[in-house]
Amino acid sequence: MAIDSEQTFVLLSQDPLNSQCQSRGTCENPANRFESIRLEPEAGDWDPEENSPIQTRYLKDHSASLIAYNDSPDVGFRAGINPYRGCEHGCIYCYARPTHEFLGFSSGLDFESVILVKHQAPDILRRELSAKSWQPQALAMSGVTDPYQPVERRLRITRGCLKVLADFRNPVGIITKNELVTRDIDLLQRLADYSAVVVFVSLTTLDRELRKVMEPRTSPPESRLRAIETLASNGIPVGAMLAPIIPGLTDHEIPKILSKAAQAGAQHAGYVILRLPYQVKDLFANWLKRHFPDREQKVLQRLRTIRKGKLNHSAFHNRMKGDGIFADQIRQMFQVASRKAGINRRSPELSTAHFRRQTNQLDMFCS
Repeated sequence: MAIDSEQTFVLLSQDPLNSQCQSRGTCENPANRFESIRLEPEAGDWDPEENSPIQTRYLKDHSASLIAYNDSPDVGFRAGINPYRGCEHGCIYCYARPTHEFLGFSSGLDFESVILVKHQAPDILRRELSAKSWQPQALAMSGVTDPYQPVERRLRITRGCLKVLADFRNPVGIITKNELVTRDIDLLQRLADYSAVVVFVSLTTLDRELRKVMEPRTSPPESRLRAIETLASNGIPVGAMLAPIIPGLTDHEIPKILSKAAQAGAQHAGYVILRLPYQVKDLFANWLKRHFPDREQKVLQRLRTIRKGKLNHSAFHNRMKGDGIFADQIRQMFQVASRKAGINRRSPELSTAHFRRQTNQLDMFCS
């Protein structure tokens, strides 16, 4: 994978001041664990009155392949595609933040303000699905970062990938925190005709003020519920994903979220308890201290109880749901609330029966 650092839309400021971190999940840029040298701005280097808020910059990602594979028993897919690396939604808790360190950036502010864009993703996907070696299977979009983050409204890369998937009738499961997914109902309907799509809208809280500081550039809760309603009314299989549930901060909302999601038309639901790999632990703890100092110790202690005395426990079969008394309480609350709301906790089976490889001649007649 190559990065074209000269192809940018807006330059990123290095200013760490809070006044310049408006609408960001964090103002911190912790050291990259793979780098031995880092820039440490000194106090007084920045004047908040002379420097504008940090802007997002977009770099061209020249990856030669798109489909990525995993062997995790904890996720419901083996292969996935990610049109973007990094995510401007800025969710403070995002488990994907450390992936930015493999690209030479920080898991902090860099992750949400330096976005790598795979402009050629639809073309690459078409080539990979056309290969004789491709075994038709469900793809996840996206397994790492949100395919409908703000810049997608302009670049339409995710839409291009969906067009390819619809042409091939290759099944796809989508998860997003953005109402923008409803823009692509025409393509989702084409896939739904062949039982080849399910959309999960991620719902973490119904509290507008909490959403603003926890996941600042996502769609508001009511917009996500409206997205569920729109998808359901157009025949798209849709579910609610409560991810992450934060013990001591959002877990009490589980029954209400599931009830609202069911009323909107959600047919399926799932959940994941907060995961804090690598630097995300400190980012999240500092965020708690800044925004919810009265709940900081309660949240962290419950996480340690769930994660075997640590803030993160990455073992397979444990990392998504945890264990212990608080994990059991969350599981039971979710089960009871799902049953009461009439939501099926199992995801629908996606079909590969109608998959077809595209040829130039077929493209001409089916465009």
